[in-house]
This record gives sequence, structure tokens and C-alpha cells, in this order.
Amino acid sequence: MSETKELFHVADIFGEDVFNDRVMQERLPRRVYRELRRTIEEGKDLDPLVADEIAEAMKEWAIGKGATHYTHWFQPLTGVTAEKHDSFLTAPRQDGSVLLEFSGKELIKGEPDASSFPSGGLRATFEARGYTAWDPTSPAFIRRDAAGAILCIPTAFCSYNGEALDFKTPLLRSMEAINEQSLRLIRLFGNTRSARVTPSVGPEQEYFLVDADAFRQRKDLIYAGRTLFGAMPPKGQELDDHYFGVLRQRVASFMKDVNEELWRLGVPAKTQHNEAAPAQHELAVIYESASLALDNNHIVMQTLKKVAAAHHMRCLLHEKPFAGVNGSGKHNNWSLATDDGINLLDPGKTPHQNIQFLLVLACILRAVDMHADLLRESAADPGNDHRLGANEAPPAIISVFLGDQLDDVVMQLIQTGTATSSIKGGRLKTGVSTLPNFSKDATDRNRTSPFAFTGNKFEFRMVGSRDSIAAPNIVLNTIVAEAFADACDVLEKAEDFDLAVHNMIKRYLTDHQRIIFNGNGYSDEWVSEAERRGLPNIKSMVDAIPALTSPVSIELFRRFGVFTESELRSRAEIKYELYAKAIHIESRTMIDMASKSIIPAVIHWTRNLADSVTAVRQAGVEPEVQLALLAESNELLTRTKLALQELSDLTEKAEEQLEGRDRAVFYHEHIMPAMEALRTPVDRLEMIVDKDMWPMPSYGDLLFEI
Repeated sequence: MSETKELFHVADIFGEDVFNDRVMQERLPRRVYRELRRTIEEGKDLDPLVADEIAEAMKEWAIGKGATHYTHWFQPLTGVTAEKHDSFLTAPRQDGSVLLEFSGKELIKGEPDASSFPSGGLRATFEARGYTAWDPTSPAFIRRDAAGAILCIPTAFCSYNGEALDFKTPLLRSMEAINEQSLRLIRLFGNTRSARVTPSVGPEQEYFLVDADAFRQRKDLIYAGRTLFGAMPPKGQELDDHYFGVLRQRVASFMKDVNEELWRLGVPAKTQHNEAAPAQHELAVIYESASLALDNNHIVMQTLKKVAAAHHMRCLLHEKPFAGVNGSGKHNNWSLATDDGINLLDPGKTPHQNIQFLLVLACILRAVDMHADLLRESAADPGNDHRLGANEAPPAIISVFLGDQLDDVVMQLIQTGTATSSIKGGRLKTGVSTLPNFSKDATDRNRTSPFAFTGNKFEFRMVGSRDSIAAPNIVLNTIVAEAFADACDVLEKAEDFDLAVHNMIKRYLTDHQRIIFNGNGYSDEWVSEAERRGLPNIKSMVDAIPALTSPVSIELFRRFGVFTESELRSRAEIKYELYAKAIHIESRTMIDMASKSIIPAVIHWTRNLADSVTAVRQAGVEPEVQLALLAESNELLTRTKLALQELSDLTEKAEEQLEGRDRAVFYHEHIMPAMEALRTPVDRLEMIVDKDMWPMPSYGDLLFEI
């Protein structure tokens, strides 16, 4: 008899492991539920007695799901999540039995050791106390793995003195800032109904899958997350046949299990497909509030890795795991929505008549132009340096794509002061009688733009695939809050509001027109044009970091209570250290692989080749081919040894003599070129040496063997 699997509907399992609003209504007394909703919606303090009742209900629900432990689940500045597990057990009683308890205090506050997390100088090693604080806007959930069922409580993480040591705290601060200033703006247009404006985010997660056995034979993938050596296979992505192609069965099975796990955790996984590069894929979720989207994206990344391991694969989240093929990003789709369902970025059918939308648009253009360096920094990552500007990612130049319809409206306003029409979408005629004609959008998409308007949202395409989406959304929320605040400061005092808002829209669009670019962002012509316009072209993470601590940025974040100056300076220090450590690990890995594996393998191969030369000569034939290969391999081996020595010397110098920004700059300007100098002859050797003797799986093995 064939095995049958139990069928299910997505609706039946969605959120079954989440302590969501439905569960809270069922399990909490009405009074307690109302108090919790006030805390979530209005930011009111939660009464300790109410917290105790919530904790008891949460504990009973979690135990009913098989949980034995709980954890405050937080996001320190390591870029990954952190947790410490505590069981629900209390001290044994005299009769040997135990009680299971979980108090409101334990729910609301935790005290993990803060000394071993990155703090950028905010905390000394001996200053160990840190606090995790429950974030009730993000629901608790049950995570199931080899440790059993764990109740995970999303929290913020701060130091003893209140400095933010995580990504969640400043994101929540920025959400408060954009809410306050957005409400000011929509009140000017007569909206007195909406009580809250929330940034809505939908991240698209790209990733690679490789076989677990092949992964384990690549030290570079294990230690650095990307291949540091590797010659291109005969086929890459030239035929564009992988993009949206039929899923391989092994991958399809993996995606099925990923979806089921995510749905049970309340993550609205929506879209899945093959991406452009071989072995590359994408998963997108439905839009949620920025803080919930942040938590859920971490759940997505963790789930991809966990399920891949169960399928004897490894999920690679590095931005550029393979040279020569597309890297991976995380497109950050951002919009603003009121609590009663109004999208502030929806232009409507006649955007030229939608004055509120035009003001919002003008403010966003102003914000992006004024703080392009800060927005670029928010996507700064050592791996992104390999990706930005290549043919799968936007350039390092920040620009805004509006599309034909909005660009036409903007140009009307700039040139004449009045917009009298909007380009219509029209009908798409296929020319095939059996296919329906249908309405098409008024504008095309631009996949080369780093910040593109896509109908009712902006898509920030620079974010790296393994990065937290907190940083770009903190920046977006804060710079737009500033633009809204500056506009409201003027408009709230205007005697003639209609005239004042009209003049402001025209002035903002005129002053910041340079940031608008609807052409090919990959072209060399755009680089020259951007320079002529005065737009910054910040190509590396090291060059991007100073934007964090510029006087403009310090005042911006101070004004809206998102970061203190000390918090900004600490983050800059952490980023310099992160960059230096990442490249240091890569350089040490290259040294290890070249010294212990690659050079010995090549020597072994040349010894066999030399034996072949002797054997052929003994047969009375001149071994021309063997001699040519031997000469070429010896020349490349010599270059490899010299480049290896140079990289070793530079790495030792950086480790012993330099600190902070100087060390990061040294790694960028000296060690990165030295790594490339070592890779070049090694990759050529891979194309010569017998495959059976090459000490690691090739690109072809990694990209085409799933």
C-alpha cells in the first residue's frame, strides 16, 4: 500500500504556533485583552498584574504546544538573533514535585549578559548587565527544533544605561517618529479619522542552495560564506533559463517544507521561484508593519537554513557566494499605511490631482536626495561590496525611478507650475484572438534602480541578502519623518494653505530633480551623468560608514529620538570592526586553503606530469603537450606562491599594527587586492589540473548538482 500524507489547508495551519490576537482573545479575560491592545496600539505602560495574567495564559498555551523552555528572542548588533533558554520549572517542593511558573516580570524583562555582544565602546567588558524588554507589537511564537519546542518572546535589547544594543529598539523609535509626522501631514488635508500611520514592509529574500556534501568540502563556504576560489563552469546564467524555470524536485520539496513551517509561525510566505543564477532562488512575503516584518524576515532566514539542512543541503545567504554569476539581495518594499487602510503612497487614478500624494512624493524625493549617503550606508555590508554595481544589482549611486506617469506629472509641475493630466495605462493587445486584451499599468518597471516607485510603494533594492532589514527602514522612516516635519512646520503656519502646498511641491521637485533617473542604472553613461549631477557614488562599505557620524546625521537622529550621538558612533565603530574581521577571516581562509590544499595538489599533479614526460621520452617521442602544460602550471604555481606570501605578510601587518577605521581601510585598500592577486592564478590552475586531483568541488559541482 502506498504511503498517504494528511492533507491540509493553509488557513488551517496558518499561525497555529503563534500567540496571536485570535489566541489572546480566546485565552485572556476581556479586561486584560483590552489593556494589552492599548499597550500595543497606544504605547501605554502595562500594569504588572495584567502582565502576570498574560504570562500565565501564554505559559499554559505554550505548554499545551509542548514547550518546556522560553526565551527572550532579540537582535543584537551581530546581525543575527540571540537567545537564552530558561525552563518553566521552579524549585522542587518537599514532596519532590515541581511547579511550572512564568511571571509577568519574566515576560516583560530579561537580563542577558551584555558584555559579550558588540557595543562599539558603549559598554566595557566588566559592565555586563543588559536588559531585554518585551515587544508586544510582535507576537510570541513556538519554535520547534532539535531542542524541542521553545516559546520565543520577541524583545528589544538595551544596556544598563538605556543605550540601544540592538536593531529593534531604534526601528521602533523611527516608527514612532514617522507616525507622529505623518499624522501631522494628513491632518493638514482634513484627515481626522486615522489614528496611526505605520511603515509597511515586504522583503524579498534571495538565497542559494548547494549540496551539503559539496559544501563541507569547501572551507571558504564554511568560514566565509562565499567561494574565495573558483573558475567559472562552461555554463553559467548566459541562457537565462534558470530564472522562473521549473523547480527541480529536490528544491520543490525543500520549498514545500519551508512554506509549511513559515505558515505555522504566522509568516505570510507568498511567492517562490528560481532566480537568475543557477541554484539561486527567492521567497517573498506579504507586507506587514516594519517591526513585524523585521522579526519575520529573521524567522525566514533561520527557517531556510534549518530546512535546507534537513534536505541535506546548505542555504547560502551571502551577497556574492559565487563570482561571475548574480549575487543575492533583499529588496525592501516600503510604504506608509494608516490604521484605517489608507496607503499614503497610492497615487490614485489621477495623480496630478492628488495633492496629498504629490506632497508625500516631493518630501520623499527631498529626503532621499538630502540623505543619499546615509541610505547607501544602510545597505553597507562586506558582501555587498562584491554585488552593488554588477549586472544583477543597482549601482552604488542612489537615484529614484518614478516611471513615465509620475515623471510626466513631475515635469509638468517643474516646468509650468501646474499638472493638468496623467498618462493613462491603456490596453495591452496581444495580437492573438484566443488571448484576452487587458489593462496595463501606466509605467514600466526599472530593475536597475536602487530606489524605484512600483505603483504604491518604493522598492529599495540595495539591501544585502543576509542583512537585517532594520537599518534601511530606520533610515527611510527617519529621513521621511524629517521631510514631513519640515513641510508641516511651514504649512501649519500658512495663511493660504493651497498656495503654500502648491509652491512647496514645485520647489521640492525643482530642488531635488537631480535624484530622479528613469534610465539604465547599469550603464557607464549613468555613472558619468550622476557625477555631473553631483550625486555620491560610494562604492565600498568602508567609504559609506562615515555617513553615520556626519554632523547632519547626528542632528537628524537626535531630533527624532532615534539614535543618540554615542549610539551612532558606537555603530560606526562596530561596522569598521565587522568589515576588518570579515576580510581578515577571508584572507586567513585563502591562506589556509592555498597552503594546505591547493599548492600541495598542484605539486602532486606536476609530479605526475613530470613522470609522464619521462615516460614519453623513453618511448622515443618528444612530449610537447606535457612540457607546455608543465611550464604553464609551474609559472602559475610560482605566481600563486608569491601572492600567498604577500597576502600572509599583509594580513599579519594588519592584525598586529592597526585598529578601528585605519584597519578597515587597510583591509579594503591592500588586503582585498592581494586576495584577488592570489585567486587569479589559482583559478587558472583549476582549469589545467586533473579534476580528480583538484582538492575541492568546482563551481559546476556546486551550482548544477542540486
